[in-house]
Amino acid sequence: MFHYTRKAQYHETDQMGVIHHANYIKWMEEARVAFLDALGFGYVDIEREGVVSPVVGISIDYRRPTMFSDEVEIGVRILKYSTRMLEIGYEIRNLTRGTLAAEGISKHCYLRDGAVVSLRTALPKLDALLSAYMESDENRSE
Repeated sequence: MFHYTRKAQYHETDQMGVIHHANYIKWMEEARVAFLDALGFGYVDIEREGVVSPVVGISIDYRRPTMFSDEVEIGVRILKYSTRMLEIGYEIRNLTRGTLAAEGISKHCYLRDGAVVSLRTALPKLDALLSAYMESDENRSE
């Protein structure tokens, strides 16, 4: 599992001083972008090749609140991968409070010029990296 750490910001809070629920989805995106960068083929590389990866589904279960200035760690793991679809799981842990804050899943496809493409054809390097990750012990552990 890849881990991305960040600090909750004041502008992300609601009137009660709790991180607003919509920000968890933004945090998942930050962690996904960092994960792909760490994997070796980030969003900049994907889009440079004329491919985009829209979110086609997202879900999140909120467990415990996060407050301003809490440090959170977002674990990222690929749950499913085919050459046309990617499903990523997230585990958001509040390191300051020692709690599980939220768990989520995002689903993505790959498009070029508005049409779904196969990564094996459109981005063979990314396909190889994602396939290798799925087969690795790193993805199986935890």
